[in-house]
Amino acid sequence: MNPSDSLPLLILALVAEAAFGYPQRFYAAIGHPVTWIGQLIGTLDRALNREGASFAGRKAMGALALALLLAVTVALAALIQRLCLSFGPLGLIPLALIASTLIAQRSLYEHVARVAEGLERDGLEGGRQAVSMIVGRNPQTLDKAGVARAAIESLAENFSDGIVAPAFWLGLSGLPGIATYKAINTADSMIGHRTPRHLAFGWASARLDDLVNLPASRLTALLLIAAASLDREADSGGAWRAARRDAGKHRSPNAGWPEAAMAGALGLRLAGPRIYGETRVEDHWMGDGRAEATAADIRRALTLYRRACGLLWALAALLAAATLL
Repeated sequence: MNPSDSLPLLILALVAEAAFGYPQRFYAAIGHPVTWIGQLIGTLDRALNREGASFAGRKAMGALALALLLAVTVALAALIQRLCLSFGPLGLIPLALIASTLIAQRSLYEHVARVAEGLERDGLEGGRQAVSMIVGRNPQTLDKAGVARAAIESLAENFSDGIVAPAFWLGLSGLPGIATYKAINTADSMIGHRTPRHLAFGWASARLDDLVNLPASRLTALLLIAAASLDREADSGGAWRAARRDAGKHRSPNAGWPEAAMAGALGLRLAGPRIYGETRVEDHWMGDGRAEATAADIRRALTLYRRACGLLWALAALLAAATLL
């Protein structure tokens, strides 16, 4: 698929997902494409990740599992795309609806907004319950400021890997591009951990996820910086300085970019030491503002996020128009 087709497809998918999201009745009836991908990853993990194998052997099996996952994903996505486009320009509509299921603008906003609502309505326990749905850290270790920071960090990081990165790969190479990205990203979230079972087996998935997220993480930071320049309550200069100064200090090669830009824009400190399960992770702080974040700061972050989404739409439209010149 060339850019003159994939960029209009991207715009249609972004609009469709923002308008409709993924209806709960669909999820209840048939699940979600990401859950289908996850089921395949789980099957490959059980079949190929042998505990008695050597480290090198498990690493090789993990690479094989990733290759099989991507082969199935690309083949199915290419088949669906070819079938839709066989109907001519009108085929972009069902193709966009399918692609929209792999973008999370609406659901991300709703999940993060629920954390602000939980803090405002039910205090610390309400915030902890809501934030436990979107972060992997132990919510019982978080105070109100920690809950608010966790929600804002999740918003920033998931804006990159849940929206900007899928949009980037959809605009670049159509449905196979976005489906391949989501397969890699899901594999990383399931098996790309430094645990005894997955340290070797998930190595290939984790490294490839770092690579495919690299362009989008930088683009996300730029979108947040630009959005801050359009918001009187945000600091675009602070976002730029924080991203340049702090992003490279993050334990993730990509998550630091959107988190640092968000922190600088809002005058906050994000990331820092955190507890996942019972393990304390000593991470660097992103930004040099206050650490005492509140529900009001979550609302400010959501406003910035909406503006950044609008800029992503505008960028896609400009690029689509450029292909017609």
